[in-house]
Amino acid sequence: MRLLTLRTEHGTKAVRQDGGTLTEIEGFANVGELLNTAGWEETAKAAAGATHPLEGADLDAVVPFPGKIICVGHNYRNHIKEMGREVPEYPTLFAKYQESLIGPNDDLALPQESDKVDWEAELAVVIGKKGRRISEADAAEHIAGYAVLNDVSMRDYQFRTIQWLQGKTWEKSTPFGPALVTKDEFTAGLMTSAVDGDIQQQTPTNDVVFTPEFLVSYISTIITLNPGDVIATGTPGGVGHAQDPKRYLQEGQVLVTTIEGLGQLKNRVVKEA
Repeated sequence: MRLLTLRTEHGTKAVRQDGGTLTEIEGFANVGELLNTAGWEETAKAAAGATHPLEGADLDAVVPFPGKIICVGHNYRNHIKEMGREVPEYPTLFAKYQESLIGPNDDLALPQESDKVDWEAELAVVIGKKGRRISEADAAEHIAGYAVLNDVSMRDYQFRTIQWLQGKTWEKSTPFGPALVTKDEFTAGLMTSAVDGDIQQQTPTNDVVFTPEFLVSYISTIITLNPGDVIATGTPGGVGHAQDPKRYLQEGQVLVTTIEGLGQLKNRVVKEA
């Protein structure tokens, strides 16, 4: 099942995608609201509200207002190598905030203050069931599904200190969507990012140090995971900051992030006013 958040003239609506048709799930303004109700899967499957064409749809971030966005650094070996780091014993964690999220086709804000804006394709895990101290064996039960995310990073700000937050959560910088694909319909696929059609990153989503199930277990040891929370599971090799010469996003470029089986983000880089 594919669930999306659609912008309409009457506000946003949680919808189910069936081929080229989007069906409203009545009573829910977005996918996050849906996930916070008991029996959300059955509700979504049974939905028979107003319909809209997928073509030309104005989509919001699939979960626009997650309670938490927890990101993982250094989780793909080829990215660890290109950044000159050692394979970590434990996950490297940092946070984003909901103000950073944009829809899958929205403009990506290039801030006035940074000229080192980099791409980071990522598989996003969306939580569907509340839990604390979840075992790795039980973690899949707490995952609603998966989506595409790009952890666009302002490298100059990120590396001002040993703490990364200030380079990772700029407003309107993180495309997220297009759909939440429930876990029963997703198997590990190829993840790519491309700038103006030039492929930068290309790695299978399962080529990781820490699996989604391990991350759910590890993070839930620290803090309760709630429905709608998001875990961004790390980026593979091919980021602009690691290239020689270094490459960063420029005004007018188009960043495309794709994961097989999940969909595509397509975001034009626009200088922030």
